[in-house]
Amino acid sequence: MFCRSCSLALALLLLTASLGASAKGQDNNNCFSVVVGKHASFDGHVMAAHNEDDWPPQVVNHYKVPRRQHVPGDSITLLNGGRVEQVAETWSYIWSEMPGLRFSDSYLNEWGVSIFSDACPSREDMPELTNGGICYHLRRLVAERARSAREGVHIAAGLVERFGYAASGRTYIIADTTEGWFFCAVNGTHWAARRVPDDSVAMIANTYSIREMNLADTINFLASGDLIEYAIARGWYGRTAGSKFDFAAAYAHPGDEGDMRNICRQWDGFRQVSSAMPLPSENENSLPFCVAPERKLHPRDLMKILRDHYEATPFLQPEALTGHPHDQSITPICRHDTQTSFVMQLRSGLPVEVGCVYWVCLGSPCASVYLPYYFGLDAFPGSWYIQAEAPDEQTYQTLTQGKVTFSDVPVFWNFSRLRTLAEENPASLTLKIREVAASLEESVFARQAEAEKTALKLLQSGSFHEAVESLNGFSLGVQASAFEALQTVVDDFGHVTDR
Repeated sequence: MFCRSCSLALALLLLTASLGASAKGQDNNNCFSVVVGKHASFDGHVMAAHNEDDWPPQVVNHYKVPRRQHVPGDSITLLNGGRVEQVAETWSYIWSEMPGLRFSDSYLNEWGVSIFSDACPSREDMPELTNGGICYHLRRLVAERARSAREGVHIAAGLVERFGYAASGRTYIIADTTEGWFFCAVNGTHWAARRVPDDSVAMIANTYSIREMNLADTINFLASGDLIEYAIARGWYGRTAGSKFDFAAAYAHPGDEGDMRNICRQWDGFRQVSSAMPLPSENENSLPFCVAPERKLHPRDLMKILRDHYEATPFLQPEALTGHPHDQSITPICRHDTQTSFVMQLRSGLPVEVGCVYWVCLGSPCASVYLPYYFGLDAFPGSWYIQAEAPDEQTYQTLTQGKVTFSDVPVFWNFSRLRTLAEENPASLTLKIREVAASLEESVFARQAEAEKTALKLLQSGSFHEAVESLNGFSLGVQASAFEALQTVVDDFGHVTDR
């Protein structure tokens, strides 16, 4: 229950968000990320989750890339022309690819190291770049080379300092089976990183979220050597007696740091794990970097967060009640342009083939289902590869307006069509899709332990191929059940609307 004064403050806040959002913020995509520390999760292991939002036309491909060996003298040519020496061997990884985009791919490698990102514009306007800087290849190089999240942070830091970061700013989420880090790259050679405390959950929505930094504590904080001095020199931070350096206040673009669409999304995530989270203040990002959740979090909790449109909050706007909840001037976590969403279970003490589970859905998660794929899979099903390039606008519109037929169309187009169908019809269809998805996901959670037990026995007996086949069979069985259930929803809905 909200008091009358809170309601009045909220009305002003909504008006500010709908009319006063910065033009710069309007152009940004609106990804959302979560990291759960190992002691904050239900099974004592790290989890990481993400909504990848990119305005269409887009496609998303999925691959399993094997280990690769390289010969002395091999190098990588960066997108802007710089060159990086190749290492002798690069690791295997799962790759979620969005062809043609520089900042939208996600990875999970054979050491359980994951990397993905949120755009976080900085105020830097005089970046130092060498050979055009680095952008696209940064996350790929981390995925190919890092054996831990901390090593991934050091790899990313070395590349940013060597070449300079060739975009306004970004936070890379780098997590493994024991730690989760937020690595903030600033246009040019400056960066900051913070480890998510083991008992906490951190969330980010398109503006830097690292605040105070104890740079003497290198277990939990890392940064470029002149981070504070440079901010002072640029007039972004004034060191005074008793003042504490605030990285986000110093380096974030003010229009994005104060954008209520970023602030409200982060608040919306936090309030679902902590009932004590107060309403955000108008144009003042005072939210914490992380919170200690009131309960141990499960993958279902992260899926619920990623599907949220401010349901059960005063931020749910009138247009969402008469149309689809994606249609709100205050950007929700789950959006029309969410192209893929995932939850990663990153579990230590198990072979990576079983311990790391990539729960992935395509399209907006409110009109989709999370399907589990184990790192031990030998390859993604063929229907998860769409095409090498994104289509043009006309082709995209034609493909996403087509009939939902899970039996014979690549899964990306079917989930895109399912989203279109949900957005163009009564809310009852979206509710039915969510009901079916939740039921399916719960049945998978109930069967997950037994499937993993079988695979572990096979691995321990030396039957690696049989173990992989067992995991593949489990995932493909879940996929088939999901497609059948969703097809039934679509067909039944069509029969009703035809009458």
